[in-house]
Amino acid sequence: RSLVAIALDLVITVIVFNLAVSAADWLLARFVGVDVNPTDGNPVWILLLLVWQFTYFAYCWTLSGKTPGMALLGLRVVRADGSDLGRNRAALRALTLPLGAVCFGLGYIGVVFGRRRRALHDVIADTGVIYDFDARAARLRFLMRRPVRPDDRA
Repeated sequence: RSLVAIALDLVITVIVFNLAVSAADWLLARFVGVDVNPTDGNPVWILLLLVWQFTYFAYCWTLSGKTPGMALLGLRVVRADGSDLGRNRAALRALTLPLGAVCFGLGYIGVVFGRRRRALHDVIADTGVIYDFDARAARLRFLMRRPVRPDDRA
């Protein structure tokens, strides 16, 4: 599930980045007369995308312990002791997230075979991914509950 959540979040970040760059390109061309040309292969665009992705992951993990992709799948990141991440640990986890993919996917082998089911970036940041369905299930039960009418009590 963690890998699916990361894939969803990567798709979200790329789509949002492309929309923002396209909007900026259009606005600059229309009002200033400057053509940004984000498709010219300039490595600055890759750097900006990486900075945006780092900000996305670190901010989401700091704020709630989950990204939109993780929230969709009912996952949350916590410290090894179960407490909230905090800004520094979320930033460290976001910085080390690409290590698993850079090592030909070997950084994720601990998720499958490890006793604690942690990827390389989780080991480095001393974090773990937990299932977070309880609050959502309680909220759904509350929404599904029917109001009790006086004639129903018997």
